[in-house]
Amino acid sequence: MTLHYPKNLDLSIVPTPCFVVDESALKRNLDLLSKVQNETGCKILLAVKGFAMFSTFPLIRKTLKGICASSLHEAMLGREEFDREVHACAAAFSDSDMEALLKICDHIVFNSFSQWHRFRNRILQQERNIRCGIRVNPQHSETSVAIYDPCCSGSRLGVIRSQFQEDSLSGISGLLFHTLCEQNADALLRTVQAFESQYQDIIPRMDWINFGGGHHITRDGYDVDLLCELITGFKKRYDVDVYLEPGEAVALNAGILVASVLDIIHNDMDIAILDTSASTHMPDVLEMPYRPEIVGAGLPGEQAHTYRLGGPSCLAGDIIGDYSFSSPLTIGSKLVFLDMAHYSMVKTTTFNGIQLPSIAIYKPNRNEFSIIREFGYPDYKNRLS
Repeated sequence: MTLHYPKNLDLSIVPTPCFVVDESALKRNLDLLSKVQNETGCKILLAVKGFAMFSTFPLIRKTLKGICASSLHEAMLGREEFDREVHACAAAFSDSDMEALLKICDHIVFNSFSQWHRFRNRILQQERNIRCGIRVNPQHSETSVAIYDPCCSGSRLGVIRSQFQEDSLSGISGLLFHTLCEQNADALLRTVQAFESQYQDIIPRMDWINFGGGHHITRDGYDVDLLCELITGFKKRYDVDVYLEPGEAVALNAGILVASVLDIIHNDMDIAILDTSASTHMPDVLEMPYRPEIVGAGLPGEQAHTYRLGGPSCLAGDIIGDYSFSSPLTIGSKLVFLDMAHYSMVKTTTFNGIQLPSIAIYKPNRNEFSIIREFGYPDYKNRLS
């Protein structure tokens, strides 16, 4: 496996805990996404739910066509800081959310026909043109982790074919489907086939189709050629615009989380307590679950010194995992967790009042490290009352 991290970054100048985004890696991802857009004519959006570091939006908007939002606040951030196309799609919208979204969105995708009926007249009365769509559920699962499968039995996400209201499409110009999570183009191929088999009579009535997110386009080994063939073929068959909305692919392997060892204890094995937490700083470690890679570390017993790495919170299960190192860890040792730009940054919490990681950018071409944001007690207190 290729390890992607800023090798020339001087860790001694990085305060911990700290997310550090590598600008050159971000550009590398954007170059590949630009190639996909240029070869297929598709439009790629940034899924803000995956990567919302808005200080990088001036760079990202040079390539991507806009953002997709899953909430009013994400849409507001997209309008304020990205200011290209703003798409919104959520399981349900409230009256107050819709009132605000009408002022800032270019596309609004509804999760049900009942929501479309509720807001249809209000949208059609707007002076500005808002393109509306329906999220469909092709009932085709590609994700093995149940919590990330939007097409599982009993899913609340998307309209299944038996509930699709063909007589309610006046004002609807597109459809959205989403089945993927960190997957290759072969999974998209199967999804498109399932989607077409169910909606081939509806697709020609649409102006655009959104292929959702979960496309791991910038991962080593991703079949970009197959992706381009799929998009090009679909556009040719139906003469529609095609959107993709990856979040992870934009920031994949573009950031790290730097942490320090606070203490080392022994209880059946050596345990290192870090100033970063699985529970509060990288919750997907517990939710997914998965084992993040650490620069220079191996599997338990693979190298001379094995440690269980834990966070500072009171949660007994705040365990990042067991790792081995060639040299003993000491208090103050710095560890570099890989691929932490996407999802980790947007999912951090202030549980236990634990310090949120700082956010920084590193520009290797100038060997320039800058802290963009630091957090403190007010960030914890202001969330409460």
